[in-house]
Amino acid sequence: MNSSPNSNLQRRTFLKQSTIAAAAVLAAPMIWTSKTRGAEDQLVIGTGPHQYRVHHQWAKLPEPYSWQTTHNVAVDAAHNLYVIHEGRENLKDHPSIFVFDPTGKYIRSFGAQFQGGGHGLEVRKEGNEEFLYVTAYQQVKSFAKMTLKGETVWEQRAPMASGKYAKEEDTNPQKVWGRDRFMPTNFAFLDDGGFLLADGYGAFQIHRYDKDGKWLKCFGGAGAGQGTFDTPHGIWIDRRTGREPRIVVTDRAHNTLQFFDLDGNYVETLEGFGLPANVDCQGDLLLVPELLGSVTLLGPKNETLVRLGDDKQRIVDDKGFSIRGDESKWNNGKFVHPHDACFDSNGDIYVAEWVHSGRITKLEKV
Repeated sequence: MNSSPNSNLQRRTFLKQSTIAAAAVLAAPMIWTSKTRGAEDQLVIGTGPHQYRVHHQWAKLPEPYSWQTTHNVAVDAAHNLYVIHEGRENLKDHPSIFVFDPTGKYIRSFGAQFQGGGHGLEVRKEGNEEFLYVTAYQQVKSFAKMTLKGETVWEQRAPMASGKYAKEEDTNPQKVWGRDRFMPTNFAFLDDGGFLLADGYGAFQIHRYDKDGKWLKCFGGAGAGQGTFDTPHGIWIDRRTGREPRIVVTDRAHNTLQFFDLDGNYVETLEGFGLPANVDCQGDLLLVPELLGSVTLLGPKNETLVRLGDDKQRIVDDKGFSIRGDESKWNNGKFVHPHDACFDSNGDIYVAEWVHSGRITKLEKV
């Protein structure tokens, strides 16, 4: 979500999306329990086999760094956590990507080139090596493949071969929004080594690239659903156990998930979310962070198993969304605006929230 104080358009869009979402959200199942044992790190949320110990502010920045809207999280094979925040355009030397060890201790940072536009990131293993894939929107408008230490393998801008973008969108990017602009948000990885890239804030296209980063084709565009989108913000390959692999796209402003076959053909729509922002999966679970204050787990039949940290009612009632900028209104065990979430190999969940001062929460599986 755009957090620039100068982007009134996007703030109005978010308010509009949230209002539209309210009815569906409040009707959706809201299952959660909490048990307080005298300290925040003893707070447990969830139900049945899906219970998690809550560690808010798990990843803390050392001086002199500071968060500006934490956007996405990813975990490598060594259980190190990577966090990207939007950053500040006027602080050119401030990193946009931070790395923390499995205890939450800061290790390193890099990615100043994405400052002011940092958005998505994923870790991918290719052969015996892991790489970091990064997206940046706003005035940056690029996506890149990097080593885990921050060296750039390649960086690209708008795929002009698609015919979807305004002149010079690839050579002279400006902080201009629109359906002919390039505002990449998130990746999904294909078995052939290629990947999908969601242009979630720009042309609303899903682009397909080969293993060398060459553009191949795209699908989607702006529309009312069933293959077209209103803010296709998140994307992943749904490889849940016992299901046919599908591309899943979070059609955020429609409050839905859309499923496609691996060729990009529309299959079905799943309703009942509150501005779903991204997707991850593990085993037979699908993980959906929702900007309207919850993290949802779906089972193998797309049934809702639990909504973790659900605070939708309070956020919808707070029509000015002042909660986002006022930490005194944040409640332990509750989420404000989950923008991304991912599993680690232990089944723990990391959550990045779209809040002014940033917040990374670890949900430790009980």
